[in-house]
Amino acid sequence: MKRALLCLVGWAFLATANAAFEANGVPLGGSESSIKERFPSANCKALEWSSLAADRRCDDSRASIGGVKARITFYLRKDAVEAFDVRFDTGDLERFVEALKKSFGKPQSEGRQKVERDGKPAREFYRAQWKQGNAQAMLRAETGKRRGTLLVYRGNFEEEIYRVR
Repeated sequence: MKRALLCLVGWAFLATANAAFEANGVPLGGSESSIKERFPSANCKALEWSSLAADRRCDDSRASIGGVKARITFYLRKDAVEAFDVRFDTGDLERFVEALKKSFGKPQSEGRQKVERDGKPAREFYRAQWKQGNAQAMLRAETGKRRGTLLVYRGNFEEEIYRVR
């Protein structure tokens, strides 16, 4: 009985953990039909290059994350979401980060970094990273630039998506 209860509690934790990386109801592993259901305006098509990371993408999905307007591109492989890329206005960075913390939990790493350059103004970056099994979310934003990005993926997507074959 104890073993069954522990298995049930462990399964519930994993189910909750796996559900955390999602974009407005479309989780990693979700299907193209789930994207079209949540984002009817998404334009889904085959990738224009050969990649082991994905074979299709769904572009121009407009979303609101924590009240922040954003655009999402989903990447699919064999009808399963392998990654999604969210672009948002850096003026909304604080609100966006708070929404992510509510959804994903506390980041594994988070911080700001100033990069000094000879003869040029310093650049400041904000970065945060969440990890969950073989999935992760990485937020990158440069203060003063218009757009920040959040890339959420599983496996080795980031290394493989643009690798020339």
